[in-house]
Amino acid sequence: MSNELVINSTQEGERIALLQDKRLIEYHFDRNDTNYSVGDIFLGTVRKVMPGLNAAFVDIGYEKDAFLHYGDLGEQYPSLNKWVRGVQNGKAPSAGLEKFTFEPPLEKVGKAESVFKRGQQMLVQIIKEPISTKGPRVSTDISMAGRYLVLVPFSNVISVSKKIVSKSERDRLKRLIASIKPANFGVIIRTVAEGREVAELDKDMQSMVENWEKLYTTLRTAKSNDKVLGELGRTSSMLRDMLNESFDSIMVDAPAMYEEMRSYLQKIAPDKLGLLKLHNAKVKIFEHTGIEKQLKTLFGKTVTVPGGGYLVIEHTEALHVIDVNSGSKSNQENDQEATALMINMLAAKEIARQLRLRDMGGIIVVDFIDMRSAESRKKVEDAVRDVMKNDKAKFTILPITKFGLLQITRQRVRPAENIVTGELCPTCGGTGKISASIQVTDEIDNSIDDLLVNQNQSGITLNVHPFLHAYYTKGLVSRQMKWYLKYYKWVKVMKDSSLGITDYRIEDERGEEIQLRSNAAAMSRLQDREVEIID
Repeated sequence: MSNELVINSTQEGERIALLQDKRLIEYHFDRNDTNYSVGDIFLGTVRKVMPGLNAAFVDIGYEKDAFLHYGDLGEQYPSLNKWVRGVQNGKAPSAGLEKFTFEPPLEKVGKAESVFKRGQQMLVQIIKEPISTKGPRVSTDISMAGRYLVLVPFSNVISVSKKIVSKSERDRLKRLIASIKPANFGVIIRTVAEGREVAELDKDMQSMVENWEKLYTTLRTAKSNDKVLGELGRTSSMLRDMLNESFDSIMVDAPAMYEEMRSYLQKIAPDKLGLLKLHNAKVKIFEHTGIEKQLKTLFGKTVTVPGGGYLVIEHTEALHVIDVNSGSKSNQENDQEATALMINMLAAKEIARQLRLRDMGGIIVVDFIDMRSAESRKKVEDAVRDVMKNDKAKFTILPITKFGLLQITRQRVRPAENIVTGELCPTCGGTGKISASIQVTDEIDNSIDDLLVNQNQSGITLNVHPFLHAYYTKGLVSRQMKWYLKYYKWVKVMKDSSLGITDYRIEDERGEEIQLRSNAAAMSRLQDREVEIID
């Protein structure tokens, strides 16, 4: 099984796609304007104490206050609070905790009003991004994730992932970590640490200790709402969490991102540097890898199930509903129970993929085709569990009811990905009124003329629908070549299937979109010049 990570850099942010055997299984859009990601640590200020919710609302600079429940404080909160005050008062001379005296642990069952005070500053970490109308959810149970380990300050507990089942391996890892961890820091050993040598674990440990020292330095002069320590970007965190022997390609299309990835790989896995490739072909990276087409077919309301049947996926504020339908498969089997079981088994695999791909969380209700046999229902339920075992999000699956409903709860820490697959009519823009589509080539010619002659641009790129791309580039003497013979400047023409047939976009040599003047004005200037030539 091969894994490929493909990263497309845009002006809005990075589009990140994970392919497994060339099939898209994860998609993320890491926006540049998002300043609140899971793992970020802020110096927040308590705004409201809510005894009825046993929680407080904390201001971290977001438009909506973050939600902090008493249960998310963690036992070490008194020690963390004491340390934060010491750092800000200059009484903590270093980031190390060797000489730090722990406070008694916080009671697991307590009252929010006994802990929170309005205007109180506290160090909080985002555990859930803002979703819909809600602000972020935060915790004071601070931790720092590495590739193999998670560092937990104000603790001395070493715990091992339950997925490492070998007792001898668990004991070996505990012994190694006990010998290298700093005093008064706890450690959670991740599943990928299995079989790793002490040198690799120690390198990961030192990286997290450095992050803790950065936090200490920033906290000394931090003010309310300041971000004290930022989590890795979505791309780097995916590499950190998922990079393993099965990875065979990491492809990016921007030189700056290539250098960033190269630097990060050099730090965490120098042996994987050969996997990193810079895509600089004429065809866009998502077109070249077939991802653009998969996005259009996989994010719609109706999704075809490979092998037969289809899914109808509806999103509401409260939950997600998935309906399984047989399609033409219902006519291919004589046994109704066998038909239902076959389609449901195929649908189970696609449903697990869709949950991960769209990052759907909260409550998901799946309406499978009715099966009379309890044995058949158990097979479908087991199939869902088996396919979802590789899902990194926490989930719970309840047994299928006699009505064929399967209920799933899946951890939701970010808004679900939602890509609009329906396209606005390219000719009318949704108004119902159109101009002649033949005008688009005249508009493009006028824009090119205005940019190359009046604005003296060079190195421009024209992005058009594949049909228009063929129109401009095919033929012995193509229209693209005629432009060159006319202006003595080469115009690169790129096809982009995300554009409507009469849409186009022109970029400068830095890849930034050029804001075009009105075509009426461009046409007028072109006619004026023609008149001058005739005169």
